[in-house]
Amino acid sequence: MPSYGAGMAELRNVLDGLVRHVDEHPDAIAFRTIDGETWTWRQYADRAAAFAGGLAAMGVKRGDRVVVMLRNRLEFHVADVGALLLGATAISIYNSSSPEQISYLVTHCKAVVVITEEGDFLDRILAADTPTLQFLVVVGSAPSGCISYDEVAAGPPVDVRAAADATDPSALLTVIYTSGTTGSPKGVMLDHTNLLAAYKGLIHFMEPDEDPLQTRLVSYLPMAHIAERNVSHYNHLLHGGVVTPCPDITQLSSYLLAVRPTQLFGPPRVWEKLTAGIQAAVAARPAEDQARFADALAVGRQVQSLRARGEEMPAELAATWEFVQDVAFRPLRAVVGLDDCATAFSGAAPIPPEVIDFLRDIGIEMSEIYGMSENTGGMTWEPRLVKSGRVGRAYPETEVITAPDGEVLCRGAIVFKGYLDDPDRTREALDEDGWLHTGDIGEFDEDGYLKIVDRKKELIITAGGKNVSPANIEAGLKTIPLVGQAMTIGDGRAYLVALLTIDPDTASVQHPGRSLADLAADPGVLAEMAAAVADVNSRLSNVEHIRRFVLLGEEWLPDTELLTPTMKLKRRGVLATYANRIEEMYAGGGVEVQPAGLVRT
Repeated sequence: MPSYGAGMAELRNVLDGLVRHVDEHPDAIAFRTIDGETWTWRQYADRAAAFAGGLAAMGVKRGDRVVVMLRNRLEFHVADVGALLLGATAISIYNSSSPEQISYLVTHCKAVVVITEEGDFLDRILAADTPTLQFLVVVGSAPSGCISYDEVAAGPPVDVRAAADATDPSALLTVIYTSGTTGSPKGVMLDHTNLLAAYKGLIHFMEPDEDPLQTRLVSYLPMAHIAERNVSHYNHLLHGGVVTPCPDITQLSSYLLAVRPTQLFGPPRVWEKLTAGIQAAVAARPAEDQARFADALAVGRQVQSLRARGEEMPAELAATWEFVQDVAFRPLRAVVGLDDCATAFSGAAPIPPEVIDFLRDIGIEMSEIYGMSENTGGMTWEPRLVKSGRVGRAYPETEVITAPDGEVLCRGAIVFKGYLDDPDRTREALDEDGWLHTGDIGEFDEDGYLKIVDRKKELIITAGGKNVSPANIEAGLKTIPLVGQAMTIGDGRAYLVALLTIDPDTASVQHPGRSLADLAADPGVLAEMAAAVADVNSRLSNVEHIRRFVLLGEEWLPDTELLTPTMKLKRRGVLATYANRIEEMYAGGGVEVQPAGLVRT
């Protein structure tokens, strides 16, 4: 059976992975669509080789930049690898990019080609000012002045093996543009060496006897983000498995049921919604069913506590666990499409420890990975021996330490080469000794497990001079089943307040038929929410208490001025959008939160 580490020493670059798949199992399935279309590794390589030939016929050459703006679809993988086969650099940008953002990104990286699809994507690109652009390739109907994707894909194929052999490991593989939570996007330069180091970290932590050919993945996050680019594109090339592209994150539930992935990465919001949905469904059942589920969870907690410490289960507990699995948890995992998921992990933003604990208690092997674009997506992880609230241990051959002020620093082959054409900001991130300054505050325990406290620049300093971590408070607030998103405010203020949104999935179960706006104005709902916030406060220090909150009647959507595509808060955008509501709370408005047990109704 193939293993995760097989052939690692022979891999010099990402394209070597494709060559190895074609050599060792050319007829194995590489892609499968939800409609049943399949591509083998040979077909994948052939299509990429032909696309590379088409690009070469247009005049694209080694060192050129090719921007890709496509949904998660088969054509993305062909276009990206086709560019790599020529020695060009494929750069994916966010599909939500406005014409102004497209102008900046395409011009900044000096792209000569953009590959996109018909419709709104094409319209926005045509509206952008892109002086370096020479060719616009369109999937679907190509208007005058553009080139059809199919025409490029019918080019004379290049020699894949020769192209891989000619690819220097230090060549620029891609540029990942940060999502712009602060300032203009920065172009994170990654080469093949970076990706191979990140892949080595992945296989270090994975199960050694898992067959790569049996790995099933759903590709659903933006390919402009380092997480999806790694999980379902580069690691797919290096490792293998079957990828099913999902073009819209709102369709993820149906894709999970159809694919039943063996591995699933997701930002915290995916796991928070899954947990909230299960808990809401249980809460809607009769009291005796709820009690049985609580008993089953207690068994799961015992099992996961032992597994997290690497200890064997006593025979009696093992038998009880199998019974609980059969009658409760396996059917539950099957309902959400995760019954075959051997590895589930979260990243891109902090996740409440309670969410990881709950999912592990019902038998999902859940963990949290920590990384950023600047270190190729991951620097610490531990998917099996999990410590709740911590993001694992350092990748192999990677140094992770904390500076005297608590900032997490990282050094090793996973660290990026700098920001594209931006030496000043590169010097801010990378010091003379090669340490990447992450901007996160962290702390290690005696076993080398890292805990992230908060973003260094996002710590709230109250009017009384106290440093407060908003991320920790927000994680606690998001454990309230009805809460979708939460943001804590209080910098320079006498006390903290919060903006809360309603989770629509939980609301549909707990309050069927009612709108979010209706619920946000309901005195009974507000009283329940105040009691829940008071309970969260009881687990925090006094300075961290939320004194007032506003419950908003609208949902915050990803890839907007409020959230990044991976659903991290854009704090400046939220502050600007809700400035009036925030000032109202500091003027005595919103809902006041009393100490637990003393909430006014």
